[in-house]
Amino acid sequence: MVATARFDYPLPSDAIAQVPAEPREAARLLVALDPAGTPLHLCVRDLPDLLRPGDVVVVNETRVRPSRLRLRKASGGHVEVLLLEPSAGEGDAGVGEWEAMVRPARRTPPGTRLSAEPGGPALVEVGEARGDGTFAVRVLGDFDGHADVALPPYITAGLADPERYQTVYARRPGSVAAPTAGLHLSRAVLDRCRGRGAEIHTVDLAVGMATFRPLQVDRVEDHVMHAERYDVPAATLEACRGAERVVAVGTTTVRALESAAATGELSGRTSLFIAGDYPFRVVDALLTNFHQPRSSLLVLLAAFAGDGWRRLYDVALAEGYRFLSFGDAMLVAHRSVP
Repeated sequence: MVATARFDYPLPSDAIAQVPAEPREAARLLVALDPAGTPLHLCVRDLPDLLRPGDVVVVNETRVRPSRLRLRKASGGHVEVLLLEPSAGEGDAGVGEWEAMVRPARRTPPGTRLSAEPGGPALVEVGEARGDGTFAVRVLGDFDGHADVALPPYITAGLADPERYQTVYARRPGSVAAPTAGLHLSRAVLDRCRGRGAEIHTVDLAVGMATFRPLQVDRVEDHVMHAERYDVPAATLEACRGAERVVAVGTTTVRALESAAATGELSGRTSLFIAGDYPFRVVDALLTNFHQPRSSLLVLLAAFAGDGWRRLYDVALAEGYRFLSFGDAMLVAHRSVP
């Protein structure tokens, strides 16, 4: 048994980044690739210098779609609906059945119709609770113009340019949140990675509730991951098999690659929860942000890098690194931290 409390740590509010680094590659990078050495303090712009011929860098090319609706009941009460994904067979967007989070859930019973303004046409009808914190909802009308990108709740500052919450290689809309490690990469950095002899390949994992939902159980083993859609091109997996080293950009990329390797299925839905002594089959190094306490992302990092993750976090906090979605990054090798 592993207590969830093992993945707690003090995170001062002033360590949480409210705005992204500008330019992207100016974000700081804590490097722990050598278990016998001390961590290096670099910037993301230095990433190409850490690569070598034969490396394969894999990124998650999912695109964040506007998914948060701020709606009103007929009574005028405010309700926020976060559209997670269309139900099976409903396609990627538009009218139809969706899985969603609804707040305040207790005051929004099934059958409640919600509009952009009191008296306006209904856009959403709330259905039954699913038992996992989500609801079935029916989208009744076009919500374009009413939805916005849902930044994490700990980011209180506005974002002047919505594209700054997208990676430069974002392609297929489908995520509720960004694969934030990739926010640091610019086209120039990626070109320099190629210039060092590394290949860049892609996966697609739709970032949803599984990625951002905190652990709400006392034992790590009791956590149940929400399923998320993923797709790993055959060319990506083949490149990884022949690579000298596979560098995954972000935990969602890790989950997509490891799901495909574990199941043999290149696409589908994954509820893979990586923890403990998970047998990593593909990924050799991980570029990732600094994660929230008691999160599945932090548990994945600990499984990958070893118990020394806490020492790296202590170093990062002491050195003034910026944490969470708009914060700085770290580059670690598999089980590299003693």
